Amino acid sequence: MNKTVNINLAGVFFHIDEDAYGKLRRYLAAIKRSFEGMQGEDEIIADIEARISELFTEKIKDARQVISIKELDEVITVMGQPEDYMVDDDIFEDAPKQKSSYKESSYSGASTHNPRKLYRDTENAYLGGVSAGMGHYLGVDALWVRIGWILLIALTWFTLGGTALIYLALWIFVPEATTTAQKLSMRGKAVNIDNITEKVKEGFENVADAVKNVDYDKYGNKVKSGTQGFFNTLGKIIMFFFKVLAKIIGVLLIIVGATVVISLLITFLTGGMIEIFNPGLEDMPWVHNSTDAPIWLILLLTFFAVGIPFFFLFYLGLKILSSNLKSMPMSAKLSLFGLWLISTIALGVLSIDGAMKYADMDTGKVTDRSELAVTANDTLRIVMRASDDYDVPLSRSSRYIQVTDNNGERTSLSRNVRLIVRSTPDSIGNIVIEKRADASNFEIARDRANSLTYNYELRNGTLELDGFFTRDNGTRYGDQEIRVILYLPEDSTVYADDNTYSFHSNDTRYRDILDHGMEETYMKVGAGELLCKNCPDNDRNAGDRNSNTDDWQERSYERGDEIPDWEREDTDDQILPEGTVIEMATDSI
Repeated sequence: MNKTVNINLAGVFFHIDEDAYGKLRRYLAAIKRSFEGMQGEDEIIADIEARISELFTEKIKDARQVISIKELDEVITVMGQPEDYMVDDDIFEDAPKQKSSYKESSYSGASTHNPRKLYRDTENAYLGGVSAGMGHYLGVDALWVRIGWILLIALTWFTLGGTALIYLALWIFVPEATTTAQKLSMRGKAVNIDNITEKVKEGFENVADAVKNVDYDKYGNKVKSGTQGFFNTLGKIIMFFFKVLAKIIGVLLIIVGATVVISLLITFLTGGMIEIFNPGLEDMPWVHNSTDAPIWLILLLTFFAVGIPFFFLFYLGLKILSSNLKSMPMSAKLSLFGLWLISTIALGVLSIDGAMKYADMDTGKVTDRSELAVTANDTLRIVMRASDDYDVPLSRSSRYIQVTDNNGERTSLSRNVRLIVRSTPDSIGNIVIEKRADASNFEIARDRANSLTYNYELRNGTLELDGFFTRDNGTRYGDQEIRVILYLPEDSTVYADDNTYSFHSNDTRYRDILDHGMEETYMKVGAGELLCKNCPDNDRNAGDRNSNTDDWQERSYERGDEIPDWEREDTDDQILPEGTVIEMATDSI
């Protein structure tokens, strides 16, 4: 029965039988003899022992297991033989026979697939070596990993820095590659004698090159005055802070550039999808007012006009962080500049064209007048009704929204409904539904107005008015509006429900006798006013601002004169024939 020996190999204790121990001693002695007198001998031997310790740890299943000749031979097969192994047959009489020389064995071991291990590469680090280590692990250049981190941080900028916390966690928990064996494992190379030797030699060669490149003239004067030393140190400190500041600026440029470019790209993609699947583009009505160009074209031009400068900021940040980054070809720079110039000019032309069209906007009206079964001494109750098919608030708003009815049909809906109440000396009332829309010319504006759908119903003395209207999805936005004008006979009574409040919020130019505060009250219709019989004396004429409509004045216009907007609200013609007289109510003071 073989004796068991306890050994300490690279700081780790192992139980090994006596035969295996003797063979291990001879193996290590042969390795030391092979590297005797070589630069870095001690480091090579230490790395080889550390690697053998790692392999032993992988072989044993528990701390009490004894390492035998079998496990040792497997380790020697992985590590390879020292250069003088084939010569010293008397030392390794029981060693496994090799069919090839050491070089062939080492080459074979290096050519087999070796899985990479994740370490932090602090030799090529900017911060903690996480990106450099991940680059080795993923088999890509560390620059792309750093760009990926920057983009992730930019995308999660408003989520309390979740990506930055992940980076810090990797910095803390991923071990640093300190030994030669760890550095080889990080790069996916076989950790054997050949590769360890090569890695150590490479390190010494780098040091030698650095020493050769030292400017010895800089150190020609060994003795410097205290003042010179102080300013030299101060200059180094200032340069260090400038370098740090440059790195910070580079990071900020990358974050800002990436954020803007990504945001523009998302806007372009989502805007294009909106136009494809929702031609109404209700959320961007200003586009339809300003230009007839398709929205995808405007977004594409904006992407190039704004995104290209920020892309160059992003590229400048990369150049600041990585001085060895390859410069962009001149052809690419000129192409991007040309694309930016064309996009900027095109946007300028579209903006000017849109501004001119907006300044010369025409309003088209389609009017439907119907008799309203309300006579003197009748009482009319006015209420606004919500939709049974669409879940929208019952209040006035000029914004369009997309809605889906119970049948799954999508349509464009607006709550831009204006209620106007006026008196009439006629014996029976009238209701006028006025559909209005704006466009670059009158014909288009009238077509847009004609596409509106609005409904109401008079039932048992109650006039139910829709608090909304719809338009065809194929019709573009044009500031569409519905005006419901009620002409009620004098001496009739009107009762406005409280839900009409936001719909009859009108100023004096609309000549609306239904004022705020008259809701939920029975009001008597007078000549251009509403009277409250049951109100206190000071409130009997609640429509004080519109009540003195008996004071009319005549205004005459010559052909070609332009009528002010506030005077032509209810006229169909903008330019009146010569000598035409219109009546306008004057405000009472």
